[in-house]
Amino acid sequence: MVPGRAVRVGLSPPGDFFSASIDERRTLLEQIAAAGLDGLLYADHVSFRGGHGTEALVLMAGLSQLQPTLGLHVGVYLLPLRHPVPVARSVATLCQLAPGRLILGVGIGGEDRHEIEVCGVDPRTRGRRCDEALTLLRRLLAGEEVDHEGEFFSVEACRVLPAPDPPVPLLVGGRSDAAVRRAGRHGDGWLGTWCSAKRFGEAVSLCAEVAETAGRGEVPWRHKLQLWVGFAGDAPGARRYVSEAMEGFYRIGFQQFERYTPYGTPDQVAEFLVPYLEHGVREFDLTPCAGSDEEAIAGVAEVKRLLGAELATGPGAG
Repeated sequence: MVPGRAVRVGLSPPGDFFSASIDERRTLLEQIAAAGLDGLLYADHVSFRGGHGTEALVLMAGLSQLQPTLGLHVGVYLLPLRHPVPVARSVATLCQLAPGRLILGVGIGGEDRHEIEVCGVDPRTRGRRCDEALTLLRRLLAGEEVDHEGEFFSVEACRVLPAPDPPVPLLVGGRSDAAVRRAGRHGDGWLGTWCSAKRFGEAVSLCAEVAETAGRGEVPWRHKLQLWVGFAGDAPGARRYVSEAMEGFYRIGFQQFERYTPYGTPDQVAEFLVPYLEHGVREFDLTPCAGSDEEAIAGVAEVKRLLGAELATGPGAG
């Protein structure tokens, strides 16, 4: 990472985005852009916890046409559930619609093993499948002609054109050392979540060590932290917003997430995130929960302002 680089902050559009009209969606995205935020975050699921989900690349294609400047941040895309050739085509097509706006975070999933099984994938193989798919995806997105015979995929004389220009940053998500090593071997950065600032710094170092061992040379790292946050005028109210949202989505008690989920006023959330700045984080994607869409957007925008001010005036500034 470049220590002096400005802070970038994206967010998941708050509220029930899918029930809104097209005009309401467009207005919300314009509000996010006007607040000075950098991108839109969505996760990817095929059939999560009984059938829920969003095909992230399809969604980003639609969002790209509602607002012309916001980044399109996918975190994470369940790559092991797909064949890398059609994934490369989807990414290349999206980049024709919105060049330079996509950041693709990939991961292996795991919160719901059944979601993996219904896609015909053995959950025990998803790490190896992800490694092989990433190898192919990176080559295909570079416009190479690919011949490959592997454990999971067989490809002969395949190209996907036009190659995205500029190239798509490929981040790798996951909390384990295996995921961090995967980022070091194949990624442009690690997408961290539910981890301490110290752990983030350790992961970044491990990622660099693996990349060096793999002979990748100088990598322009795009490491990122992704968290849920709660906003209100007091901590109990903010906790209620974010705990209800997370328990509804993950079907797990909030106590499993609370240690790594900041809530309160924007000042309190920013204070929680400052140690991550000290360990090199310059990019954040936040899923805000608040009493209204306006409060959620304003809260994230204020967190970005506060983190930027801290970066400008803190130790090592300039």
